[in-house]
Amino acid sequence: MPELPEVETVRRSLIALIQSKQIKTVTVLYPKIVTNDQPIFVDTLIGRRVETIQRRGKYLLFRFDHDLTMVSHLRMEGKYFLEPTSAPANKHVHVVFTFTDGTSLQYQDVRKFGRMTLVRTGTEEQLSGIKALGPEPLGPDFTVAGFYAGLQKHHKALKPTLLDQHVVTGLGNIYVDEVLWLSRLNPLLPADQVTLTQAQTLHDQIIAELNQAVTAGGTSIRSYVDANGHQGHFQFALHVYGHEDDPCPRCQTPIKKIKVGGRGTHFCPQCQPLPQGVVLDD
Repeated sequence: MPELPEVETVRRSLIALIQSKQIKTVTVLYPKIVTNDQPIFVDTLIGRRVETIQRRGKYLLFRFDHDLTMVSHLRMEGKYFLEPTSAPANKHVHVVFTFTDGTSLQYQDVRKFGRMTLVRTGTEEQLSGIKALGPEPLGPDFTVAGFYAGLQKHHKALKPTLLDQHVVTGLGNIYVDEVLWLSRLNPLLPADQVTLTQAQTLHDQIIAELNQAVTAGGTSIRSYVDANGHQGHFQFALHVYGHEDDPCPRCQTPIKKIKVGGRGTHFCPQCQPLPQGVVLDD
């Protein structure tokens, strides 16, 4: 699933392609992608102009004139790209937004898990998937004090706490493994046992890692590409994710992979020692 750096990269590439374009027609080929009543979704968007595209966590927010916002979640395989005509580029294209200049924004989703919801601008924070999100890690609301206080509310393991999007939003499996390694914190450490000093380190590593990943265009592990079809390059900078049994870049201890909260998790047993009393099942 695209994480914050990938969604941010898609956002930036899309703005350059479709900002100020006006919608002429909308074709929905797989109705479940759209959560609104389909005729209302289509009719409301006709004639609307793209003002900008913003992001909230892993959600894209397409801002149109007349105070309309389309909230889009790419889920596992969703992709947007611009085509010179309105003809669907392949069988996996499920929504086509044709502009008055003849080009079209096409949404492709092999697994059909992505979703689009049209709302009045300013009400998107009321949507179930958005209203519980924590602060943006690259924004001013992500403070050390707030982050530490959020961690202290959870006794579950640190990794699933970071993944649930409540303490901070935008982190997925790849970047959680990476920032925990950078911070020398074990993924099984109960979140409420993180010290203020450790929270400061983790907070700073989250910001630094995500900024670097955005600069690199995101991480392409499987099928992720931006709106121009370009892969990201941050996969070449990963320290532990995908490196099971490889030597740790810091201490040369083999990287171990375990399941934490049902998710494959990579860490260094030497650099990220287990919390006292926690035992792993091999």
